Amino acid sequence: MQQFPDLRAILKGIDWVVVGAAATRAYMPERMTQDLDILIRAIEADLVTDRLSAAGFIKTAELGIPGAAFITSDQAEIDVLYGEQAWLEEGLAQPKRDAAGFPVLSLPYLVLMKLAAGRVRDIADVATMLGWADDVTLDEVREAVSRFNPADRDDLESLIYLGRRERGLTD
Repeated sequence: MQQFPDLRAILKGIDWVVVGAAATRAYMPERMTQDLDILIRAIEADLVTDRLSAAGFIKTAELGIPGAAFITSDQAEIDVLYGEQAWLEEGLAQPKRDAAGFPVLSLPYLVLMKLAAGRVRDIADVATMLGWADDVTLDEVREAVSRFNPADRDDLESLIYLGRRERGLTD
């Protein structure tokens, strides 16, 4: 398992979750990534920046999406994404824990986030994660997509099929 900076003490009292490639390891075999992406409420951006700076993180850039990039003295990279999604409060309130104990965005919301990003790697991650999901979790994902982004329902079913096929679970 890849090692990332442990932000739990630094961000104590602030709701945050791991997203991006590091989050996918809670739902599928781990793939390598260069950085740790976390999601916070946009309104807490200054507070998180202050906390990270006090802990020795250096802000290196504003991201192309709402957020900022940070680096540690040992070159660990962290991207802090500022969330304002309609599902954000639900997602922050219901994190899953990965093998390292980090709070990870639950699969329904991670799927919504990755579908919205629309990058090829994100879509591939969604298919793979859905292929590893059990039927109860797939129903939770379907429900979240139906509530928050119903236009993606047909694509979601295709991605479920592709993910299950990737795992050899379909004919």
